[in-house]
Amino acid sequence: MTSCRSCGSEDLAVFLALGDLPLSDGFLFPHQLAEQEARYPLDVAFCKQCTLVQILETVPPEELFGQDYPYYSSFTNTLLEHSRANVEELIATRRLGATSLALELASNDGYLLQYYAKAGVPCFGVDPAPGPVHAARARGIDTVLDFFGLEVAKSLRAERGPVDVLHANNVLAHVADTNGFVAGIATMLKDDGVAVVEVPYVRPLIEHREFDTIYHEHLCYFSVHALDALFARHGLVLQDLRDLTIHGGSLRLFVGKAGIERRPSVDQRLELEQQLGIDDFAFYQDFAKRVDELRASLRSMVLDIKARGDRIAAYGAAAKGTILLNACGLGHELIDFVVDRNVHKHGRFIPGVRIEIQEPEALLREMPEYTLILPWNFKDEILEQQAEYRARGGRFIIPVPDPVIV
Repeated sequence: MTSCRSCGSEDLAVFLALGDLPLSDGFLFPHQLAEQEARYPLDVAFCKQCTLVQILETVPPEELFGQDYPYYSSFTNTLLEHSRANVEELIATRRLGATSLALELASNDGYLLQYYAKAGVPCFGVDPAPGPVHAARARGIDTVLDFFGLEVAKSLRAERGPVDVLHANNVLAHVADTNGFVAGIATMLKDDGVAVVEVPYVRPLIEHREFDTIYHEHLCYFSVHALDALFARHGLVLQDLRDLTIHGGSLRLFVGKAGIERRPSVDQRLELEQQLGIDDFAFYQDFAKRVDELRASLRSMVLDIKARGDRIAAYGAAAKGTILLNACGLGHELIDFVVDRNVHKHGRFIPGVRIEIQEPEALLREMPEYTLILPWNFKDEILEQQAEYRARGGRFIIPVPDPVIV
């Protein structure tokens, strides 16, 4: 990309270059180990016009979310509880019922929409990944297999009518046609409808050195300044926002049609971002140096553990784990194996570093002295699940924002 994904400006300033890395969810089957997987640059830039942070490389979405896409949301208990609470709150506050209609974009395996269905609220989803869509349909969730955008939105509105509530959780950053996606949201909403959009927030990403959340599926990293400008371009108003702890620090945004009142929280956050300098390139300039320090610190910790003759496994074959392991040079000579609850990943290998993924029970069977938590944003859930491993003397390494052993 030579121009901004949002405003089209060519005034882009690169502040982090992670090099050529494999696709974060490109987990390899055994027969693929002899092949060299594709690698793409990860250069991160700041738009000096609209403040959007973005990567410059666009991998074809069919390659990212195709037939073997392995991410299934329902394997994460924290995410399920987060989604259930969100849906129940919206049903209560917006008085949704049998005559309402809810839509989720990137609805995956029906992890969120199931709570609307259980409450008797009509709903449907749109998702481009065949595996998760099949799983959603198997649990009775009406799901359209497609990439959402303006043309799909026009077709869906003509067929099904406008929606009362539209969810877009952790998908806006994944879309190459940023403006077409937001225009599609505007098309699907009723005049008094609300889009509930969740995105990882750029502030904790920078402040907490969350470099491993930067990967080829995540094209954009949002501030409220950047989001406000993006929504306004399509006749939408950022009405309210809420801070979330999930995914290392996220925003929940409430977006509606023009003419609906904006709450003070939005302007207060815009003012705070100005005070912090989030709307200025200087805020990002030392990020690369701070990331290099974290990478060196984690690698040094791992090397020290291995020098003592101890073994290290990793928990969670998350997308961010692919980036962390590859960017820190932690391959199979240092990490013995990875475990994950997602059965669709078992027997496959982390791209780049070629570490095998096994079932979680392998931790207790093998009892490595240390386990590196790759999806550190779910560390509390993982520590609770693995209480027996810890009781037997196993210790966990949490890598971000500072590598620590617990």
